[in-house]
Amino acid sequence: MPPSVLPAPSSQKSALTTRVLVVDDHPGFRLGVVEMLHDIEGFEVCGEAGDSASAMDSFRHLEPDLVVMDISLPGRDGIEVTKMMLAERPHTTVLVLTMHDELFYGLRALKAGAYGYLRKDDTLTQLADAIRLTASRTHYVSPKLLAHLVKKLAHTPTVEVEGKPAIQGLSDREMEVFHWLAKGLGTRQIATQLGLSIKTIETHRAHIKSKLRMPTAESIVKLAREWHELDEQSCALERNGNGQEAG
Repeated sequence: MPPSVLPAPSSQKSALTTRVLVVDDHPGFRLGVVEMLHDIEGFEVCGEAGDSASAMDSFRHLEPDLVVMDISLPGRDGIEVTKMMLAERPHTTVLVLTMHDELFYGLRALKAGAYGYLRKDDTLTQLADAIRLTASRTHYVSPKLLAHLVKKLAHTPTVEVEGKPAIQGLSDREMEVFHWLAKGLGTRQIATQLGLSIKTIETHRAHIKSKLRMPTAESIVKLAREWHELDEQSCALERNGNGQEAG
């Protein structure tokens, strides 16, 4: 049995108990989610994992009903792991809980089959609501995140216009490369970050250039940085707005 797997307790449990696997590479945050789940009636933590390989091992061994999934994991990212899990057990529900920008990853997580997408800086009440709803196979996106997503889709020039492809048309791996371009990483750095070859990253960049119909590699980097700046500005506005409301 993998060391990351926590076996289900041998005590009697209700047939209605939802068994949860928590996947996150930060032990402290993972512990916080586990402790919160202990306080929600009808839920039982059956296992934990800190990387993609142990997540799949735990998933296959424990057969959870619900997986709380981070995106940034050693090995494959959480969206890829979600696809792998649901390919094996389609009736499992997945709630993605991450610090990643929702416009880059939120829709892709939902398309991969996740029933919810929540940021780690949302409230514990929202997390509890998200867990309950996704466990009942109801899609959940927090009101703040949804407003953020709609705002950016309404104001960004990269939404599909006049039949031209939008950023949402990129594949999951291409979105990852685009995300790291926005962070200022070069091809070699992105290859190291994703554990891929430089040639593979160059191929992804070529596909991005073609799909977005950008004239040069430099124009892709410029667009990626503009996208990233838009996200930071939107997050700053949300933080300021929350602070004003609190005052």
